[in-house]
Amino acid sequence: MSVDAVLNRVDTDLDNAMNRLMELLRIQSISTDPAYTPEVTKAAEWLKKDLESIGFKTEVRPTPGHPMVVARNEGQGPHLLFYGHYDVQPVDPLNLWNTPPFEPQIEDTPKGKVIRGRGASDDKGQLMTFIEACRAYKDETGSLPFNITIFFEGEEESGSPSLVPFMKENAAELTADLALICDTGMVSPGVPTIAGSLRGMLKEEFTLKGPRIDLHSGFYGGPALNPLREISKLIASLHDETGRVAVEGFYEGVPEVPAEQLEMWKNCGFDEAAYLGGVGLTKAHGEEGYSTLEQQWSRPTVEINGLWGGYQGTGSKTVIPAEAHVKITCRLVGDMDPADVRAKLRKHLEARVPQDAEIHWDTSLDGAKAAFMDTSRPEFEKARLALTDEWDREAVITGMGGSIPIAGYFKEILGMDAMLIGFANEDDAIHSPNEKYDVKSFHKGIRSWVRILDRLQG
Repeated sequence: MSVDAVLNRVDTDLDNAMNRLMELLRIQSISTDPAYTPEVTKAAEWLKKDLESIGFKTEVRPTPGHPMVVARNEGQGPHLLFYGHYDVQPVDPLNLWNTPPFEPQIEDTPKGKVIRGRGASDDKGQLMTFIEACRAYKDETGSLPFNITIFFEGEEESGSPSLVPFMKENAAELTADLALICDTGMVSPGVPTIAGSLRGMLKEEFTLKGPRIDLHSGFYGGPALNPLREISKLIASLHDETGRVAVEGFYEGVPEVPAEQLEMWKNCGFDEAAYLGGVGLTKAHGEEGYSTLEQQWSRPTVEINGLWGGYQGTGSKTVIPAEAHVKITCRLVGDMDPADVRAKLRKHLEARVPQDAEIHWDTSLDGAKAAFMDTSRPEFEKARLALTDEWDREAVITGMGGSIPIAGYFKEILGMDAMLIGFANEDDAIHSPNEKYDVKSFHKGIRSWVRILDRLQG
């Protein structure tokens, strides 16, 4: 059978595929807020019903948190495991949304039609590209010819607390020849991309405590230790004037990128001006001596994600706060070990805590190493050629600045590589108000998976 027939089926069924995605987007599957637990379960049940409609034997599996969806079709060729997550980020701040986040709609924009709504890009729209590719094969041929397991998680946006235990308990069932992950994006609009590496992640949060109570800034301003001022000094000590992290030993395990890989990155279609200008920046502000792509894909970072303390209400309150708070994340590369980096970061900060202040750490936060895929496997070249055919643009293998721990878990727990292929764009506003997914990404994403599945069976 020619793959063209299946591609034609994708084209003629696009409106129905869009409607199905809209149904899923209306489900408020916010995993981090217990108030939405019934909605998360509703999304899992919706996916079960949809997968069963195209021939997958599907179960919603309970966990101590939100359920997993596991679906199976025994067919020809290598055993492929497709992973995605059906939970979404909270919508706050709600007042910055131009449309209700769970009332998805199609919008015309200067760059083309988009699907607007929470989860449109991360990750419901992406996972549905694969389901719709399978549906097109089923509708066109009457059956699913592939040997596929589908594995959908409902806790990715809340730290995946149930993921590792579930994978270990079900390792035999989940282990395949290759994992496929559609939770990534394209290096530039219209440039099909396979991510060959991911940065790791370390989360930290601490409180700096000073006076026993909040103090009147007239009575105590001057002699009193101010936790906000002192925590600002601690934060400022984390970097030198060149943007380099100033924590002793932080760069141990960080490799230099080979020259040939740097050359490939230079020619991958990345538009630095658009990447920075799209968010209101005119230059890269990271570590000096490294290009924007190197800073994003191959260099570790320490970032301040939140800083607060004292009076937050309307108007003024002349107070010296009793404590101040900060949230930090580190992106890790190479062989950097999260536990080792955590110890060094804490040592650096604790050594600089002034007299009359105490630092209290949140001990519940996690970390994950960077992940590297074996891009020399023949499946990567087959997928690259399939993407090139669909997008009429040479597909590229790149790094990725974000962290997707599941890719590392597939290797550590199940002993298999993952191929990360996604169709998101930098301006999709994932985790932010007004999230969107380009209709072109959705349509060509489905067609891309059709071509990839066809190539991988050959």
